Amino acid sequence: MKRVFKKIIPYSCAALLLTAVSTSCTDNYEEINTDKNAVMSIGAAEMPYLFSKAISAVRWNDQVGDVFHGDQYAQYLANISPSWSSDRLIIDMGFAASPWNAQYTEIVPQLQTIFEKTDPNSAEYAIANIWWVYTFHRHTDYWGPIPYFKAGIPGKSVAYDPQDKIYDDFFKRLAAATNVLKTKTSEKPFGSFDLIYGGDAAKWLKFANTLRLRLAIRISDVDPARAKTEGEAAFSGGVFTSSPDDDALAKKNNLDGNSLSAQSDYNEARMSAAMESVLKGYEDPRISVYFLPALNTNTYEGVRNGLKTAEVSLPMNVAKAASHVGPRWSSPASGGIASYLSTPANVMSTAEAYLLRAEGAMLGWNMGGTPKELYEGGIINSMKQWGITDQAAINAYVSSTKTPVAPQDMFNSPALTHVPVKFDPSNAAVQREQIAVQKWLALFPDGREAWASYRRTHKIFDLYPITTSDNPDIPDPSSKWIRRLPFLTAEYQSNGDETRKAVSLLNGQDKIITPLWWDKN
Repeated sequence: MKRVFKKIIPYSCAALLLTAVSTSCTDNYEEINTDKNAVMSIGAAEMPYLFSKAISAVRWNDQVGDVFHGDQYAQYLANISPSWSSDRLIIDMGFAASPWNAQYTEIVPQLQTIFEKTDPNSAEYAIANIWWVYTFHRHTDYWGPIPYFKAGIPGKSVAYDPQDKIYDDFFKRLAAATNVLKTKTSEKPFGSFDLIYGGDAAKWLKFANTLRLRLAIRISDVDPARAKTEGEAAFSGGVFTSSPDDDALAKKNNLDGNSLSAQSDYNEARMSAAMESVLKGYEDPRISVYFLPALNTNTYEGVRNGLKTAEVSLPMNVAKAASHVGPRWSSPASGGIASYLSTPANVMSTAEAYLLRAEGAMLGWNMGGTPKELYEGGIINSMKQWGITDQAAINAYVSSTKTPVAPQDMFNSPALTHVPVKFDPSNAAVQREQIAVQKWLALFPDGREAWASYRRTHKIFDLYPITTSDNPDIPDPSSKWIRRLPFLTAEYQSNGDETRKAVSLLNGQDKIITPLWWDKN
């Protein structure tokens, strides 16, 4: 069993204050501390440190937060370790607590302090607001109702809020932030402490609008009128249009380096059979970026999600028989690069923006292009994002009629889908599935977002049912699938009354099969 330990290194005295470390940061304690209950005063000089911490605390592809949840549920990766049962839908509450606790202890206090200490009309306040929405949309889309409006307020208990109200606040915050930033695009808020754009307010404006478009598409089934309004406002405000110039990358993905790179050394996850079927069938040039050839065969090989403990040890499923994550996230010993731990984390991409627009255009929204144009733009920009610049190869891919293939595994799995890359000229159902497939490919390795997107489009594009479920809520994986994480045991223990009330905010019981507010599949 692998245990993950995170180094805790203070970013500043302010960061120490916000993590309840009660030590003084100066020898002149009496001189600066007139309030004997205060550790220090926090001023403008500390704001950049707090924002930096709020970014680095988002551990994209963290082992316990994402790899054991979103990355497997989106079928980017499959488990090959006999030690873990997450791929068979057993929820380890200790693992699920990792992203939950990080949100409320390493992100919320930092951003709330920035809100308290900066002008609401400043670029700093606007960007903190954007980051608040980005982190919380990932959070609520894991659980549904969560403590939100009273998050960070001291008390013995904290109420949960319904997801529709949370999303409403997301849109209000993004609208306010973009209204501020569009007049401050030349400013450099937080400077180099901004680990994504280095203080480029113009890029944060595009980020906010792209995030707003993502959320608009997310609610398009449950509230189509609001979705159209928000989506068109996002597009008119200016979304990502050029990769890699606009792509959001976090230069420091937590204090230990890139989380996907760090967990890849554990050799507990490999390419999924779903990814194998699609990438190999399409002869997708991104396959050599996303994965490494299996050591035993020098070919790309995936594994079905949901293997039993005994199946994990079979020759076709062991580590050397399946494909490791790609070279940028792998150590030299696995066939990767020496700087793999410092690979920037993928936050949001131009390719996604185009594919969101393609879906919006399918819904009749004004997205500045036809579904076909935007779909192809998503593919082209995804290729550019990953360093694929051979235009002839890109053109050949876009016009390809190749389809996914059967992965030739022990389960005789069929091809995942039968749609080609080439955009169908007339069949809207095929077009929607093609957009969903390419979005799934383009979002890699962000399994948390891919799982959210998949839950909304499950009827359009279906992944393989897991081979085995050990969760009693899903006795038959062919008919049900995981749709959320259940509330934490620790929450029932320490915030019990409010957690029990939160169950009434769900569309059913506190189970993994209960759909979230926006999930109408």
